[in-house]
Amino acid sequence: MKRLPLLLLSGLAVAAMAACGGKKPETTPAPQAANADSLAEAERLRADSIARAEREARQREEAERERQRRIADSLAALGKSTEAVRALLATMTHFDYDKAVIRAGDAAVLDQKVAILQANPGLRIRISGHCDERGSDEYNLALGNRRATAAKQYLVSHGIDASRIETVSYGEERPIAQGHDEAAWAQNRRDEFEILSGGENLKQP
Repeated sequence: MKRLPLLLLSGLAVAAMAACGGKKPETTPAPQAANADSLAEAERLRADSIARAEREARQREEAERERQRRIADSLAALGKSTEAVRALLATMTHFDYDKAVIRAGDAAVLDQKVAILQANPGLRIRISGHCDERGSDEYNLALGNRRATAAKQYLVSHGIDASRIETVSYGEERPIAQGHDEAAWAQNRRDEFEILSGGENLKQP
């Protein structure tokens, strides 16, 4: 009679061991988190792009402020009289041999004219293009026209209405220097600026 409990205990022990030794249930792997380094790199690139855009905008603003300051300084140095503004408006620009490209120094002169034209909306001007004596009459008339047009396009690109500006070419017909060397030719390769109307009481910008 004592053997029965022993058999029952042995059976229970075997069953418990079978339950513990069985195959564990499968688990679904957790989704892999985004790579922290990749996220950090993307954020750094975005921040660099924003900073670069802000830096370029500040540089453009500073360049425009400097341009306006140079214009104001030039006009202030001349005084506020109509004659002083008229003299600045009449300042000639010059060109390299066989060129119709506005040079850096002459761009600053044209900037001053832009400011005067903006301050005097009734002002109309004529730009005349001139050449030195080299080249045919026909070629120099065409070159003078390109030079006058280059100055007009510069003024228009800075906000002046094209209808306020006339152009004409005199080619080599009206030299201001009579020599036959580079010193004279350099003076004759020029644009001149003439007031057509609205110049009675010029305001300083």
